[in-house]
Amino acid sequence: MCGIVSYIGKKDPVPILLKGLRRLEYRGYDSSGIALLNEKTLHCIKRAGKVSDLESLIDDSPINGYCGIGHTRWATHGEPNDINSHPHLDHTKKIALVHNGIIENYDAIKEVLKSRGIPFTSDTDSEVLVQLISELYYNSNQKLSFEDAVRAALQEVVGAYGIVVLCEDEPGTMIAARMGSPLVLGVGEGEFLIGSDASPIVQYTRNVIYLDDNELVIINDDNYSISKIDSKNIVTKTLTRIDLTIEEIEKGEYPHFMLKEIHDQRHSISDTMRGRFNLNDGTTQLGGISDYFSNILLASRIYITACGTSWHAGLIGKHLIEEYARIPVHVEYASEFRYRNVIIDSNTILIAISQSGETADTLAAIRKAKELGAITLGICNVVGSTISRETDAGIFTHTGPEIGVASTKAFTAQLTILIMLALKLGRKKNVSKKRGKNLIRALRHIDQDVVSILKISHEVKEVAKHTYEADNFLYLGRGINFPIALEGALKLKEISYIHAEGYPAAEMKHGPIALIDKNMPVVCIAPQDESFSKILANIEEVKARKGIIITITDKINYSLKPLSDYILIIPNTHKHVFPITCSIILQMLAYELAVFRDCEIDQPRNLAKSVTVE
Repeated sequence: MCGIVSYIGKKDPVPILLKGLRRLEYRGYDSSGIALLNEKTLHCIKRAGKVSDLESLIDDSPINGYCGIGHTRWATHGEPNDINSHPHLDHTKKIALVHNGIIENYDAIKEVLKSRGIPFTSDTDSEVLVQLISELYYNSNQKLSFEDAVRAALQEVVGAYGIVVLCEDEPGTMIAARMGSPLVLGVGEGEFLIGSDASPIVQYTRNVIYLDDNELVIINDDNYSISKIDSKNIVTKTLTRIDLTIEEIEKGEYPHFMLKEIHDQRHSISDTMRGRFNLNDGTTQLGGISDYFSNILLASRIYITACGTSWHAGLIGKHLIEEYARIPVHVEYASEFRYRNVIIDSNTILIAISQSGETADTLAAIRKAKELGAITLGICNVVGSTISRETDAGIFTHTGPEIGVASTKAFTAQLTILIMLALKLGRKKNVSKKRGKNLIRALRHIDQDVVSILKISHEVKEVAKHTYEADNFLYLGRGINFPIALEGALKLKEISYIHAEGYPAAEMKHGPIALIDKNMPVVCIAPQDESFSKILANIEEVKARKGIIITITDKINYSLKPLSDYILIIPNTHKHVFPITCSIILQMLAYELAVFRDCEIDQPRNLAKSVTVE
């Protein structure tokens, strides 16, 4: 959840750390801080609030050094305040640590350390780890080195961590370690950086190494060494060159990352499809799963597992795969799947969907499925991520980094991949070439459809202007568009703090209809397909109860006009592509509502982009 950036080299670390924290703020923004080594003195400065609050504090009290660690926090243990902010210092104030993750047995360790007279200042689990390292380093009868003290401490803790540690008594050394929480080592010319992801690193070097679980890196001057935490066995890893650009992680002319990323869909969906169509044969080419394609075709069942927005994508994937490939598909929240006695064997395929490729529950689900003999496939956006490395095969989306916490372009790219996967499976079964070509033509036209949708932003803004004071919204959809109703409601909740629910339109009569009155906006997803007459009947039921009807459709209809308070018309397209275009208009509506409500759009309260703890 949190963000880590660290630097050791010949430059002033302060601007590097602060810039890195700003780029990582989407991962956590309850508080932030940095610790620096200056000759042999350790300085730490931290502050609750945004990174801008930390910058103001540093402007008032400048600090300097030759290496440093930084952290931006999303609170798990202990409320967001100055004391609970990272970095954490041990009681001697000679060791500083930043930590992502959760130490599950921190209570027991804390009691032991307190019985030895060690004082604690924060409510966090992270402080327990730095105090344990300190106790092993300064008070162990074995006279451990700093490296060995870190290793010994990590073997005592249970949980997940990505850590970076500095020690005043070993000023030329920086140590980082990973178990369940991502870390990336950037290797530059005479300098090294460590980040939770590549965003704070890319400006200084494109050469990175992705640490795996149970790995520790020691940086001394111009050298680094990677080894296993528990055995000290040296690990040889090759450098990966990342293609990320500075422009991709900055807002440019847009007021918010979310708006930029909504507009990015003009290109990100096409980038995800590029080179993957075979129009002549009405099929797709997905090289990342070619070695396991026959296993997928012969599977007795498929599980799709994900969290949040990616779970909604999985629900649509179920519709598509079952229709095209006629393989039973179960969609599970990863947080539930990992604890269920699921029916899995060697004829089962597990598809894990994650934007970051680091979602903790989804990773746990993958590992469980593999233990039970399933073949695992990943759909994610980050090359080198843990999910991309731990699954048997996978398909990358090519959306570029998504900084806004509320997922937009990553979601539509996931839908695009799932359509292409379903079509590829279907063409090997009973789906005709003609049917495949029709779907591909619709997909290839989607960039123009997105441009058309973006052009009606003024109409979306007008809807938001008249509904932003509502306390509740209801979203209704049928069939493949029910998950889009769920996703539209989620977007609204995430960034505008308006309570919203997505429902299958026919289920409205089984409860939610009791809530509808003249103050309730109801977003009705009404494409002109075989379900139209049914959704029209649901709209009439809302109208009879004086609900405010916002209709999303792809063709004006004489029946809709008198029933709807607002109609947003998007381009007519294939019924299996409509969920993509519809989701974009719903993203725009959520965005405009949040603007009118003056919400913190890119960094909504209590949320973080990548959920790397359980």
